Amino acid sequence: MLKEREIPEEWVWRTIDKPDWKNIGEDKNIHYFKSIDEHEGRILHVVINSHVSPQKVVTVFFDRRARRQK
Repeated sequence: MLKEREIPEEWVWRTIDKPDWKNIGEDKNIHYFKSIDEHEGRILHVVINSHVSPQKVVTVFFDRRARRQK
């Protein structure tokens, strides 16, 4: 999906390692958000299932509805 969505893997790791913000969703997955300067500042949303070992990336996408949190 990364290739199809033209999202470099480095952006995914950057989002997980240093998110602008994160939260636990109703689905109990961890949702990471980061503004990607190289993509016009759009918000990358990475969802991780932390309840399996190893942790699994559920999905990665640019979230048009995400708003920066302060």
